[in-house]
Amino acid sequence: MNAAMLAFLRRRRPALPLLLLFALATVSRSQSWPPDYGEALAKSLLYFESPRSGRLPHNQRVAWRGHSGLTDGLEQGVDLVGGYYDAGDNVKFGLPMAFTITMLSWGVIEYGEQIAGAGELAHALEAIKWGTDYFIKAHTHPNVLWAQVSYILSPPFVFIIFFSLLFFR
Repeated sequence: MNAAMLAFLRRRRPALPLLLLFALATVSRSQSWPPDYGEALAKSLLYFESPRSGRLPHNQRVAWRGHSGLTDGLEQGVDLVGGYYDAGDNVKFGLPMAFTITMLSWGVIEYGEQIAGAGELAHALEAIKWGTDYFIKAHTHPNVLWAQVSYILSPPFVFIIFFSLLFFR
């Protein structure tokens, strides 16, 4: 640490205990005990409705989200509408999506009674179905799985449609 930083910290030291006390008081007030796991589960499953791609169902709870990717695969002659976007960049990566759907399915298998008790089983099953329906569509022929769908904005501001194929032999 340089001398200027040490001098700064020495001048600010009297305010540090007050800042820590304020931070602890704020954290302790904002957290309830015991934690509400039902609310955490509900919010976690609500998250799965925001990165959806395709024509959204009428019971979509994330109101700001609209239909998207309705022509995915059209130029290639396949229907790749649906699934989940990866990170807000309009890219559907098959392998991370498959992992996510697998873990969500495994959670429902292991804790289905508790999820049902919290009133969230229908939302969990709907999230799983949204992903698996996409994978059924992405497996267009024997030994063919469309693994990535993305629209990339290139430097000359032209949309480039990029599709990847994985071949299993």
